[in-house]
Amino acid sequence: MLPRMTDKPFLKTLAGEAVWPPPVWLMRQAGRYLPEYRAVRDKAGGFIALCTTPDLAAEVTLQPIRRYGFDAAILFSDILMVPWAMGQDLRFAEGEGPLLTPIKDQAGLDALDVAAVPERAAPIMETVRRVRAALETDHPGRALIGFAGSPWTVACYMVEGRGGGEFPLARRMAFRDPEMFAAVMAKLESATLTYLLAQAEAGAEALMLFDSWAGLLSPSGFRRWVIEPSVRLATALRKARPDIPLIGFPRLAGPLLQEYAAAVSVQAVAMDTGMDPAWAARHVPPQMALQGNLDPQAVVAGGPALEAEARAILEAMRGRPFVFNLGHGIVPPTPPEHVAQLMQILRAA
Repeated sequence: MLPRMTDKPFLKTLAGEAVWPPPVWLMRQAGRYLPEYRAVRDKAGGFIALCTTPDLAAEVTLQPIRRYGFDAAILFSDILMVPWAMGQDLRFAEGEGPLLTPIKDQAGLDALDVAAVPERAAPIMETVRRVRAALETDHPGRALIGFAGSPWTVACYMVEGRGGGEFPLARRMAFRDPEMFAAVMAKLESATLTYLLAQAEAGAEALMLFDSWAGLLSPSGFRRWVIEPSVRLATALRKARPDIPLIGFPRLAGPLLQEYAAAVSVQAVAMDTGMDPAWAARHVPPQMALQGNLDPQAVVAGGPALEAEARAILEAMRGRPFVFNLGHGIVPPTPPEHVAQLMQILRAA
């Protein structure tokens, strides 16, 4: 638990306080479901350009705060900006998602430069500074979250060269050449630590580690490639910035969520859509915040189904530190008015 003097509900919750109604933000809350986001993205001319143009990235980060009054803004960026900042080729193709030059051997890994991260990521840090200033001036009580992908998940993209599917090439490397895969992970850990500490220095008030593909691993693989790197990262972050809370999201961890929560020095763990909140409440320490875990498709549906799902999660979480969120990112077909309905339900809890 972090001792913290703050009037921001989100940060109070991460410090171990059972705030009610709970604070709320949504994964991918700035994105394609909002017409104002689509207008800015068209102006940017490309996704990487949008992430690295501070005035545009700050604008889309703030759009959902203005529209809905969420309790936290999350930096608009992407987990693949870390390999991009190290020099790995990256592009986003319409209909295909991210495409990278895959890391196949030591030569490919050696071409990546951790020392380049601060300079290449400097525009992203400027976005953090601008958003923090705007929140303090125009949206008091709202916090700013910085983030990165966890090494396992980012390594999957780096080795595979693309997203989607079950990352067979990355998983095979982890089995066939664990030394090589461990070297990829080690370089990623170093770059990710640099990147997250820079966000904290620029004004992020909390940090989040997204391990979106943790559920692809066996229990032994989960312990080696998810828990162990997360422990090292969280320990280093805590040593450098003990004032900055950390949220971990080992998606599809199942019962290994309990082991993750016990081992990793996080102040909150995020639950995916398939996690039973009542189970998580019993197995995660009571002083540790939980975050989640509404099905994004319930928000697409709206109406009575949305209300029933949201109320069930609230009932399971009442009395403990809890941040309401989705179990995965909000999806493009989501009607913005359904997000407004969700906010009405939550604020009246």
